[in-house]
Amino acid sequence: MAPYTPIVPFDVLSKRLGIPAEDIIKLDANENPYGPSPAVYRALANEKDYHIYPDPDSTALRQALSQYTGIDATHIIAGQGADELIDLIVRLFVSPGDAVINCPPAFGMYRFDTELNGGKIIDVERKADFTLDPEAITEIASSDRNAKILFITSPNNPDGSLLSDVCLRELLELPLIVVLDEAYIEFAGGSRADWVLQHENLVVLRTFSKWAGLAGLRVGYGVFPEWIISHLLKIKQPYNVNAAGSAAALASLSDVHHLQENVRKIVAERERLYPALREFDFLEPYPSEANFILSRVVGRDAAGLKAALAERGILIRYFNTPRLQDHVRISVGKPAQTSVLLDALEVVGSQ
Repeated sequence: MAPYTPIVPFDVLSKRLGIPAEDIIKLDANENPYGPSPAVYRALANEKDYHIYPDPDSTALRQALSQYTGIDATHIIAGQGADELIDLIVRLFVSPGDAVINCPPAFGMYRFDTELNGGKIIDVERKADFTLDPEAITEIASSDRNAKILFITSPNNPDGSLLSDVCLRELLELPLIVVLDEAYIEFAGGSRADWVLQHENLVVLRTFSKWAGLAGLRVGYGVFPEWIISHLLKIKQPYNVNAAGSAAALASLSDVHHLQENVRKIVAERERLYPALREFDFLEPYPSEANFILSRVVGRDAAGLKAALAERGILIRYFNTPRLQDHVRISVGKPAQTSVLLDALEVVGSQ
């Protein structure tokens, strides 16, 4: 199996590009340009028990998440990022030879964790407009008795499209565990986390990495039917959410208003960036409900565009896959970063 390719850290990028870290505009990993709440820095500085093992049940965090989501804590498990929960779900339901349905282009960890645990990936490509193909998914779920899990994302990464209620209801009728990844839902609204209370085969995953700016601390959570919770608790690591991550997440949940204001700024900047990208004759951006915009590159090499911007200290994402080889994804930054990006695109486009 191929290893998962993570984003290169700032210090390595700085040396590689020969550009001071503070001059790099990083728009390649969908990170929050405004960072965490100020309450997070205070909480981390004031935490006194770093020498003590953390609560294995993340009790305080789960209670705070219950307040945030409106869902009882008995349905919530906290994790070391949503990535850990993806791995746990696959380990719970997939035996060697079992299948997981993936809907690319999609987040790479679904494939990585399936293959790591001896499962088989069945790809059901999204349509040209990046919507799901429920008919093809239904056909596979009905014909392959080894199919156990369906992973779907809304808003989807890398294109930012939303899943419709009608489509989700149709998929929940299938004999599969449906895992709905809502990593970017705060930028769109309309979470389906409460649907878990009515659907025994639905799991909803969320993260603090994007809306709360805690990507470096690795905290996520999942909303599960209670019957799945009882099994996950038997296989998860006991101290999976460390003291720093837990303190930061709790501080974030105590300052939701501040973080929602940052989300509002990012959404406003997304709405500025999208029409600006459409003005370039070599870009065809897709509408997005997330904190990034995917764009088709027309009449020039997408990898070359990424490289040309990197030479100017602007990092965007290029996916070297057949479906996305002529696309780039641009994370939404602060207004000043957007302006620098647009100026650079003017220069690169004229060359």
